[in-house]
This record gives sequence, C-alpha cells and structure tokens, in this order.
Amino acid sequence: MTKRAATAVFAATAVAVLVVPVPQASAAPVPQPRSVTAETRAAAGRAAVAPDTLATLSRFFAREGKIAPDAARPRIEGEAIPVSYLSPDFVAGKAGAPVARLEFLASKAVSSDGQQAALWTAETEAGWQVVNIATGDDEFRYAQLGAAKLPGGTVFREPQIDAWYVAGGSRVLPLDEDAERAVGPGGTSLGSYRSRVTRAYGDKLPGSAYAKAGGAGGYAAAAPAAPAGLVVAPVAAGGVAGAFALCAAGVIAVRRSRRGRATA
Repeated sequence: MTKRAATAVFAATAVAVLVVPVPQASAAPVPQPRSVTAETRAAAGRAAVAPDTLATLSRFFAREGKIAPDAARPRIEGEAIPVSYLSPDFVAGKAGAPVARLEFLASKAVSSDGQQAALWTAETEAGWQVVNIATGDDEFRYAQLGAAKLPGGTVFREPQIDAWYVAGGSRVLPLDEDAERAVGPGGTSLGSYRSRVTRAYGDKLPGSAYAKAGGAGGYAAAAPAAPAGLVVAPVAAGGVAGAFALCAAGVIAVRRSRRGRATA
C-alpha cells in the first residue's frame, strides 16, 4: 500500500504545519461548484498559479527533504478538470439523483524534479481558492482512463474505499483494482451499484445517527505520528472541510492511503 500526501491551504502567513488524518468521507472540502464553465476553469486556473499557491507548492514538494524549496520551481500543466465523488443523494435513493456530484476542480502541479500533485480548487466565500494539495496524478489519470474506457461517461471516486469508476447509461465500470473488487472486472448495472452503496453507506449518511455519533462517512481515522517539529491536530468528521477550517493556523499537511492501480 502506498501513501498519498495532501495539504489543505492557505493562511495569509503560514505559522505552522499540522499533520492530520483525512477520514474516508464523502463530504466535499467546501460547497461544490455549481457547474463547470470556461469562467470557472479560468478562475480555478488563476488560483492555481497565484504566487501564494506556488510558494506553498514549493514547500509541499520539499517535504521530507525531497528537494530544496527554492529548487522545486513548481509549474501548472494544462487546465483545471472537474472531479466528482459518489453522491450522497444517489446513495439515499433520491429520485433522479446522478451517481456522482461535482466536488472540486483539479489542476496538475509538477516540480522541477518530476514530482506531481493535484491542486483542488473550489469556490469559497472568499472566491476561488486552492483548498487542498494531494500528491500524485490520480484525478488526471483516471479522467483520461475513464474517457477512453467509456467516452462521454462520468468519472467518479467512491472515497470510502478509494475506488474510481466511470458511469454511463446504465453501466458502472471499474477503473482501478479497488473498484474491480467492488463491482467485478466487467462492472455492474447502475441499479446494482446503487443497491451496493446503499447497503454499505445508507445508514451512515450526513445527518444519520451514525454521523451524529462521530462517524465520518462510515470511517474514522486515527492520527498518524507527527514528524519532528510538526504539530498533530484532529480533523473534524467533514474530512477536508474540517481541515479547511484549520487553515488560519497555517499550512495543513495530511496523508491518506492510495490503493490499487489503474485498469484498462
């Protein structure tokens, strides 16, 4: 099992780095963008290339001594893409609910030594901002794989098991090993997929007794050991939303597991 690091940003002046767990929850980091337009892509792009963003990226790529911050020279490649997660309304069986909902836009960041990261951008009360940074290229890789496997389909993530799928018409097809274990190599019908996620998460949705008791989408995470010099802080059940609320304290570094590989 590999690890995927992520960091929620930004404070005006970073005064600390916090290490916190990311619960495997389906809550959005901030209120979801209503739609993806040329204007929203442009706004996300501007947030991604802002000087404060690039400075934070330099520190992010330099974590664990991988490269000196002043040598990271991060750049943004391509335009922001929409990223969708399994919809709680779909799990709840609401009539007409799509299988996935738009959570944020992602921009690809690359350092001078080849490290890659995804900048998660969303519209906040203060305008479009980067609300999270995650290592690797999952968002972009699965978007490309899904478009090739089912053109015109909706690529989405089931965050509780870190599985990626593409859905179109009445089919849900797996894009990684975790999804294959959930629905089989050949995928499943949309109705069967709904039955599975309703059984798994239907009693653990936001507002449920389980959530009110402290569950986070059915999963809770223990805080990891903090590297030297870092402060450990708890994250609220809202996942990244909880991390975002801590931004006033500084840059927040978090780690979440990434399992499986992409499948053709």
